[in-house]
Amino acid sequence: MTTDHFSFETLLLHNNHKFDATNGAVSVPIQHASTFHQLDCDQFGKYDYSRSANPTREALEEIIAGLEEGTNGFAFSSGMAAISTAFMLLSAGDHVIVSEDVYGGTFRMVTQVLSRFNIEHSFVDMTDLNNVKAAIQPNTKAIYIETPSNPLLKVTDIHGICCIAKEINALTYVDNTFLTPALQKPLTLGADIVLHSATKFLSGHSDVVAGLAVVRNPELAERLGFLQNSFGAVLGVQDAWLVMRGLKTLHVRMEHSVQSTKKIAAFLESHPLVKKVYYPGLASHPQFTLQKQQAKSAGAVFSFELENEDILRSFVDNVTLPVFAVSLGAVETILSYPAKMSHAAMPDEEREKRGITKSLLRLSAGLENPDDLIKDFTEALEKSKLVLTV
Repeated sequence: MTTDHFSFETLLLHNNHKFDATNGAVSVPIQHASTFHQLDCDQFGKYDYSRSANPTREALEEIIAGLEEGTNGFAFSSGMAAISTAFMLLSAGDHVIVSEDVYGGTFRMVTQVLSRFNIEHSFVDMTDLNNVKAAIQPNTKAIYIETPSNPLLKVTDIHGICCIAKEINALTYVDNTFLTPALQKPLTLGADIVLHSATKFLSGHSDVVAGLAVVRNPELAERLGFLQNSFGAVLGVQDAWLVMRGLKTLHVRMEHSVQSTKKIAAFLESHPLVKKVYYPGLASHPQFTLQKQQAKSAGAVFSFELENEDILRSFVDNVTLPVFAVSLGAVETILSYPAKMSHAAMPDEEREKRGITKSLLRLSAGLENPDDLIKDFTEALEKSKLVLTV
């Protein structure tokens, strides 16, 4: 199927896996086979063992590659499996530059696992490209970006970083979990590898754990494919099917959630109990203009800091609509506490240094009516006022 002239939302539904060519079923078949019969000793078919390749997983990999405008996609058992496998492109003695307020699981991987293999790292505030240039060492082989970052929603100039990386022959990794290819396409800005926790917005229903990676260079694809097969942390076929099902509604889910986020973030920014809102969709955000330049919107995740930890705890106790949980990017609004959830793997002093305080909450807007959420938050904050008078 020729798809070059289709819009993104149409491509979510109309691609090479629109229906099963053998029987017309409008759903990708779930192929549970772990192994495949071969006709003779010397000529094997495309599939031999499902760790190496499976038609159901392959369908998802082809779909995400198309959506990210890459050449090859890879599906893993979790977002961290995708990130960890991609990091194995590095070798002992290499150095990687990483976004300062990176996801806690990535921080743990870099500081406690890669370091054991003599892979060095530097955490950098990438909102200033000069900081990145200053962190470059003779052995720097990769720059790892989260943009917007988790949880402080800092925005990095993707194209600017890619230019720096190419000058030193280093790879650029971009975690695109927050925005998805519906809103941001790092490969088109020069990135080498795009990574996703597909658990989040891509699948969107809090019912699957999955990771994805996409590249645009065939040689790099061959290297990453070798690692995927070697480590074997591949996505199961049932989960691959769930991600594909979720992808079909990605555009409409993101559209609603982004509009809700803008409304809720603006409300909280004006509330007297809220010290600060971190959302690049607000004009007050320092990278507001950059975000508009490199992405279609600022996404559906933001963080906000309350006056103190006591008010935070009261707010969490009194709010009723959001799910208070780890994760984000679901049909239901999810409220998270980074200090003890997404960034629990980061030591207290490292969190505090980055501004991830114990009065910070992260919100991922779902599909509820935003006015209902604002009413719920208003009532919870009103009750939290009592904490100031005690």
